[in-house]
Amino acid sequence: MTVAASLKRQIKARPVWMQGLFVFCLYMTFIYLPWDIFIKPLGEDQEVWFGVLFTGWAAKFGALLHWLVYGAGSYGYWKMKSWMRIGSMLYLLQIAIGMFVWSVLDERGGGWLFALVPATFFTALAFLSWRSKAHFVN
Repeated sequence: MTVAASLKRQIKARPVWMQGLFVFCLYMTFIYLPWDIFIKPLGEDQEVWFGVLFTGWAAKFGALLHWLVYGAGSYGYWKMKSWMRIGSMLYLLQIAIGMFVWSVLDERGGGWLFALVPATFFTALAFLSWRSKAHFVN
C-alpha cells in the first residue's frame, strides 16, 4: 500500500470530529508533551487533572501521565481499537467535569456559569464517542 493510499484510508476511517481528536492526540503526543516534560522550566509547569491545578514536580508527573493518555489515544485512533471508544468517552467526561471543578476552585476560572460552554462541548464529544461503536473494528 502506498503512503497516499494509507493516508486516504486513515482519513476515511473516522468522522471529522473523531479525526480532530486523533490529530489532537498526535499533536499532544509528539509535539507538546515532549516539550512540556523535557524543555519547559519546572517553575512554569502546570497540569490540570479533574479540575485541580498542579505545579512543579507534581505537574511534571501529571505531564507524564498525560503523555501516556495521549499516546494511547494516538494509537487507539490510528488502529481504531474498540477500547478507544470507551477510553475517549471517559477522558472527555473527565475534562467536562474538570471544567466545572476548576471554574469553581480557581479564581481565574470565572465560576460555574463560565464553564457551561466548554463543558457542554466536551460532553457532546463524549456522547459522540459513546455512539461511535460502528467505527471501531477491533
